[in-house]
Amino acid sequence: MQELFTVNNMVFLLEGLYLTLYISVIAIFLSSIFGTILAIMRNQERGLLKWIATIYIEIVRNVPNILWIFVIFLIFRLKSVDAGIASFTIFTTAALAEIIRGGLNSVAKGEIEAAESQGLASSQIMWHIILPQAIRNMLPAIMSQFVTVIKDTSFLWSVLALQELLGKANILMGRYTATSQVFVLYGLLALIYFVVNFTISQIAQKLAKNTSNR
Repeated sequence: MQELFTVNNMVFLLEGLYLTLYISVIAIFLSSIFGTILAIMRNQERGLLKWIATIYIEIVRNVPNILWIFVIFLIFRLKSVDAGIASFTIFTTAALAEIIRGGLNSVAKGEIEAAESQGLASSQIMWHIILPQAIRNMLPAIMSQFVTVIKDTSFLWSVLALQELLGKANILMGRYTATSQVFVLYGLLALIYFVVNFTISQIAQKLAKNTSNR
């Protein structure tokens, strides 16, 4: 069993973990920007922007992410990493848009009306009143979505043969075929995912606790 835990194998897996986190962080960052825009658009009382946002969110959210990976890769002929980032950004944007919209709607209308009575413009109200409170309210849900993205990057190996964490582990499994070795390798893979996602979950809980005490 010691041959599994060589420096080269551990570095090999860490390279896969790095790629997993790289794709996840960029996808979450871009999705937060685009999701905020879509949430604001969908929160309009009426108009074309509201319909565009609604159609995008409903279509994307109700189609499995793995299909978006296929579509992006086959239609746009992107490199594997770029296709992974693009597909996860497209899918996660729709999910975050609903989270962010819920955060925006969680701000008491009385505060908005008070700001309007003071003569603040809509953009000022959004930037100084609504967004700061909404971010505090929706931060735990955004962090939870981050965990989901990290786990779902495992799709990229089966669709694009991208050597993220699961992909690297599967390559190692091709070298170590004994049943005990496979179990140990899968156990190590599960442990890595658990440690990363549990850490993020704990950070989310602390952030939620800190923001609720303010």
